[in-house]
Amino acid sequence: MNSFQTVNYKLCQNYPNPFNSETDIEFEIFKSGNATIKIYNLLGVETTELLNENLKSGRYSIKFKADNFASGIYYYKFSINGYTETKKLLLIK
Repeated sequence: MNSFQTVNYKLCQNYPNPFNSETDIEFEIFKSGNATIKIYNLLGVETTELLNENLKSGRYSIKFKADNFASGIYYYKFSINGYTETKKLLLIK
């Protein structure tokens, strides 16, 4: 066994994408910590925080309901334990 151990996190592409009014975002964590998922508009302005809680290792799914959002391109940013990943989603109404 190596003395260097990599901690992995996985953020999946939202499904469906493009979507109309709601979509699912799945992610997997291998080390417990405070996880956040935030939605940003095309200008990089935070529009909502979907998740901000301490989670144990495992696979999770969170639903993004965009009823009050205009059609367009948005980004979702997943952060935990110093790890950050961002993906694009497309809302079409």
